[in-house]
Amino acid sequence: MKGFPKAAAKALRDTQLRHNIGHATRTIREKREHVVGELPDWQELRAAGAAIKDDALLRLDELLIELEERVTAAGGTVHWARDAAEANRIVGDVAQAHGVDEVVKVKSIATEETRLNDALAARGIRAWETDLAELIVQLSHDSPSHILVPAIHKNRAEIRELFMRELDGTEELSDDPGELAEAARRHLRRRFLDAKMGVSGANFAVAETGTIAVFESEGNGRMCTTLPETLVTVMGIEKVIPRWQDLEVFLQLLPRSSTAERMNPYTSLWTGVHAGDGPQEFHLVLLDNGRTRALADGIGRQALRCIRCSACLNVCPVYERVGGHAYESVYPGPIGAILTPQLEGIEKRPSLPYASSLCGACYEACPVKIDIPTVLVELRRQVVESDGALDPEHVAMAAAAKAFSTRRAYERAQRLAKLGRFVKWIPGWSSSRDAPEIPGQTFREWWRETRS
Repeated sequence: MKGFPKAAAKALRDTQLRHNIGHATRTIREKREHVVGELPDWQELRAAGAAIKDDALLRLDELLIELEERVTAAGGTVHWARDAAEANRIVGDVAQAHGVDEVVKVKSIATEETRLNDALAARGIRAWETDLAELIVQLSHDSPSHILVPAIHKNRAEIRELFMRELDGTEELSDDPGELAEAARRHLRRRFLDAKMGVSGANFAVAETGTIAVFESEGNGRMCTTLPETLVTVMGIEKVIPRWQDLEVFLQLLPRSSTAERMNPYTSLWTGVHAGDGPQEFHLVLLDNGRTRALADGIGRQALRCIRCSACLNVCPVYERVGGHAYESVYPGPIGAILTPQLEGIEKRPSLPYASSLCGACYEACPVKIDIPTVLVELRRQVVESDGALDPEHVAMAAAAKAFSTRRAYERAQRLAKLGRFVKWIPGWSSSRDAPEIPGQTFREWWRETRS
């Protein structure tokens, strides 16, 4: 990883990328504003969503146990994964136990986070992405650049060239969106019908009933969660909500904030297994992978409210200019700037808290009221403190704090500064701006001389 500054500098030189992302985010943003404006109680819904998620986070231990009990009682099997490697091993073990060498996947950010496809490939198991945008990313050997639309950085012409190169029967393909979607549909149809195992993520899991919920717009998720004999769901532990009735709030918040729809076209809900109906074996993998570390941060834990809607990305002036790859994470944009450092450790991603502005647009757009600017400032504080007392900027700022502590200390510092008035370098300052020239006479000295 190069770090955000270097990756962003490279992205800024790609004018086609900036055009693609700018056009897409503006379109989504305008549509979202329209459907959100239809609800007179939108702010109350936001507050309710935040309250439900906070309640779940504060009772996460008991809710996860309740969820496990309900899923098990309904015929499912629950696994606990401390990290990405353990989650990937569990999914691979289930596949090998059933002699499966191919799986079909619903769009899942959790499995992108764990790099499940690579882990399965290492065990001789091919994972087929079935979401259109994820398929584009997979065929191009690329990585997602947006939470909602992973291939947002590609335009129709680029997708047409990709499909003509990678998919059979596309020699006369045009760049019409309907024709591109039909080409993908033909490619995936046989995968759906032949698959013995499906893999999904989860938008929500209801502790009260053991129900798993997947919201999607293309129908591929419905195929993956109903046709295979075995279904495995990899779910971040923060996705649990207490009650069935809580879904009412998120069924209104999530579609409007993500796809700018009043209701998502496909809402798949399942509880365990049922004889003769859908998969006959269900496995739920509860993924930690840094989430309990984030939970321990009293300010930063609100990032775990995130429902992966991408609204913050679509209003962020930084994301619009550099795209998602600059964040070098499956979670780009403002939410990635606060969530990734908490999941992976601030010491591994010290540049990300500086990868988003403090303008507040992301907070206003967030359907669960994550105060991203406040968390950014807190994480920046942690970065500064982790640099150590011998860091030049830290030393300079500590000296400045001492100089400003009293009038006498301040005037003494002014006299000392005049001795080095032609110094052009100040630790922590001169790396990005010129050092100011110290005047030969301070205002206080001038006042005493002229007014005494």
